Amino acid sequence: MIDIENETLISLAEAATIVPCGRKGRTPDVKTVYSWTTNGCRGVVLESVQIGGRRGTSKEAVRRFIEAMTAGSGTHKQSLRRPASTSRQAAVVAELERLGVRK
Repeated sequence: MIDIENETLISLAEAATIVPCGRKGRTPDVKTVYSWTTNGCRGVVLESVQIGGRRGTSKEAVRRFIEAMTAGSGTHKQSLRRPASTSRQAAVVAELERLGVRK
């Protein structure tokens, strides 16, 4: 949660400029940063505050977001892959043995 008294509040446009360069060396679009505050990215949500009709964040929240995304990047790809069931594996092995491919 953003501590508005101790953190440096910035607009989402400013947040886009401090995020490390993305594709083709460009910074993310403000719409992308807004999406990070509402929907998140890979299960990580960028903390934000609502000020009237505008949404903002903080430099510290952007740093926490980047750290959380980095910490989760090593396990994300593995979590998308489902392990094959043991019964399916056993059926494949049995079929290979029946065909004489595996002994």
